[in-house]
Amino acid sequence: MTTKSNKSARLETDIEKCREESNWKKVIELSDQLKLKNNSQGPLCNFLLGEGKLEMFLEECPPLESNIGKARAGLADAKKCLLIAAGEQGVKAGVALDAHLLLGKLHYATGHYEEALKHFMEADLQSLTEKPLPSRSLKIVAESYAVKGLSLEKVPPSSSSKYKHVEWEEQMVRSFELAGDLTLLYLQEQDKLQQQNNINTGTTGSHSPQPAAPSVHMGPILEVALQRAPLLHILGGRLPAAVNRYRNMLHAQESTGTHSLRLTLTRQLAEVLLRGYTGTKYTPPNGDTRTKKGTSASPWKPQTYAGPNLFMPRNECEEIILLLLISDAMAGREAVLSQSPEFKEARIRALSNATAVYDLLTIVLVRWNQISLLHESLERALKFSYEEPHIWYQRALCLENMGQYALAFEVTKEVARMLSNKVSPCLLAAKICYQHLNDAYEGIEWSELALQREISNPQGLLSRCYLNIGIGNHYAAVTTHLKTNKHTFNNAAVEAFSKAQQVDPNDHLIEYYTAMSCACRGQILEAMAHIKSALKLCPEHAPSLHLMILLLTAQNQYTEATALLLTSLSDFPDSLDLHYVKAHLELHTQGGDTALLTAKNMLILWKVLHEEQTLNDQTDTKSVFQLYTSEMSDKDSSSLHAHSLAASKVEQALSEVASSLSTFTPKPGPQRAWLLQLQIWLLLAELYLSMDQIPSAAACIQEATNIYPLSHHIMYTRGLVHEKKNEFIEARQCFQNAISINPSHVKSLQHLGLMYHYLGNQRMAEKTLRDAARIDPYSPTTWFNLGKVLESLGDHLRASDCMATALQVETVNPILPFTSISITFE
Repeated sequence: MTTKSNKSARLETDIEKCREESNWKKVIELSDQLKLKNNSQGPLCNFLLGEGKLEMFLEECPPLESNIGKARAGLADAKKCLLIAAGEQGVKAGVALDAHLLLGKLHYATGHYEEALKHFMEADLQSLTEKPLPSRSLKIVAESYAVKGLSLEKVPPSSSSKYKHVEWEEQMVRSFELAGDLTLLYLQEQDKLQQQNNINTGTTGSHSPQPAAPSVHMGPILEVALQRAPLLHILGGRLPAAVNRYRNMLHAQESTGTHSLRLTLTRQLAEVLLRGYTGTKYTPPNGDTRTKKGTSASPWKPQTYAGPNLFMPRNECEEIILLLLISDAMAGREAVLSQSPEFKEARIRALSNATAVYDLLTIVLVRWNQISLLHESLERALKFSYEEPHIWYQRALCLENMGQYALAFEVTKEVARMLSNKVSPCLLAAKICYQHLNDAYEGIEWSELALQREISNPQGLLSRCYLNIGIGNHYAAVTTHLKTNKHTFNNAAVEAFSKAQQVDPNDHLIEYYTAMSCACRGQILEAMAHIKSALKLCPEHAPSLHLMILLLTAQNQYTEATALLLTSLSDFPDSLDLHYVKAHLELHTQGGDTALLTAKNMLILWKVLHEEQTLNDQTDTKSVFQLYTSEMSDKDSSSLHAHSLAASKVEQALSEVASSLSTFTPKPGPQRAWLLQLQIWLLLAELYLSMDQIPSAAACIQEATNIYPLSHHIMYTRGLVHEKKNEFIEARQCFQNAISINPSHVKSLQHLGLMYHYLGNQRMAEKTLRDAARIDPYSPTTWFNLGKVLESLGDHLRASDCMATALQVETVNPILPFTSISITFE
């Protein structure tokens, strides 16, 4: 007898171990042996057989609606065994309660939801005492609450009573919340057991090309239950309750089985906070006493994180970013690096999860201007984003926003290669070429490639393809000095704009660039007609308003230009470009004192807009020299944003020289902001010179020099100071220095020609001024100075022609060059 009882006890111990490990095949074998050796254990054996057959079947066929037919046929034996275990003998043996709970699960799997609820009532599930339970019992109870909630969803109350409906909903939510807490606790207990087993067996980790599969699977029932409670709160309009539920689940100590689930929960909570729980509704999380101690008040609550230095978000911005950064870290941890075919599904799943996180991160971080943080996340994502264009496209846009234009262009080229039929990457590449790399010719090539793709695979971007081709040809015409090339590019631009307008007659950008092209060719009346059409289509388009103001000044309509400028500034009070125009317009119409006041106000505006950026420790990854050459080098000294490829190349070469200057270090913070300030100081210097205040002008030039000493604008302005002091030799040297950096700087050429004239070198003066006329044939200053030089040479006929030309182009010459308006794609 003693031997038999010992063998039975050993068998029961082995069975319990197999149950904990979910080794159901072994449980069934050992249960049969126990039944043969000990007839008195009949109810227990029936329970174990029923449990084993139920769980083994559900592992192969999860309890889904699509598997109901299979379950009804395949669970018949399990049902018989469990019904026996739930009888009177089972009550005596102490297995009836667990049998009813498993029968509830079985009936749910077979689609008999009301029967499932009856068995839970038989087990008195709603009144179970919250006490410590063995690991297997924890899972049974957790699944029972989950199945009860799922069954209640399938069986709504028959009564139309509002009270009954509220009671039904509360019972359902309560079931899911209990199921969630018990599931998290169960998984934590399983981790403890696994760690203990590893210590006992001396098991060490292994390297794998994909994330290690969790040793414990919670199954679809528990996974649904964990996510269901907060969702029901959201559907019921109880957002605070939903947020608290998410926070409670995420506050639980992480376990192996919840890795992928936590990624989902953090992302979902971030979405809830982002979409519907901000502003006055938002309440920051706060740790209670139980949380701080790290212990749970109930034995059915999971263990939570605790510690004296836990970070607690203070507002929705911090919490959303924190959640998404946690999601980002988990997505990276779950990434599958192997490209082997057997890992394809896992790789796709991991990438899908990661992409959802990065899309949310993009929305959030761009909104709060945390682009560098987004870039760091996208950089980490590259390790598992091989040939995945979505991540690469996001990175290209991110790099462009950060000012890393050359790298953004290279990444965009890769995106265009991956998306071999898509038009948008080609248009983005063209935009970067035009707007940041000063390369109209390569931009035209990318625009033409975009057109080819659009024609072969229409994507609704035909007008934009033609528009981009037109923009490239227009700026190629502006920058080229050969008359035949200029004519060819201008014709190509006009043709492209015309085709774009035929495809989409309601695009204001097409009208805007058509007007710009006409203006740069001296066709002021045609330009006015097109810019009026552009403003009818989009009255709030700042570059169109800017161009309209310059066109009015070209027709000497200064009163109208001033009125439009003031109206535009009321709509765009932060536009430094419009303030720049205002200063020049005031200088022309009201004198230097008024213009000086505007320029000083520009410095105040710069402080409001940019000073906080410059005080930050973060600096641009591009040097001040690179930024200058890509953003600030222009055809004329009177532009805040126009471009010149010639200046870019030379100033990039000079950057190495400047970096060796011991007296110069770049200003801290975003360099774009400093370069804007540099232009304002130079504007102030020119205004002081117009008022004969030379010391003040010199002081402004020194301020600009402290920002960037090798600017051709600074050298030009310094030359103006020497010219004002009649120091013509020194002025000539300054203008020569400016031209050596930017051979296309028209104002430096004009003044250099004048210096040669004053110094008696008329032939060099003539050559220099003809170079200026070739670059910009619509500048009256060039033709007037050239007329003076030819007159001094005794060539009165040609001098007369030059003076007549100066009068003629004066009628189409704006207060500032049309090219001073920034390239725009909005």
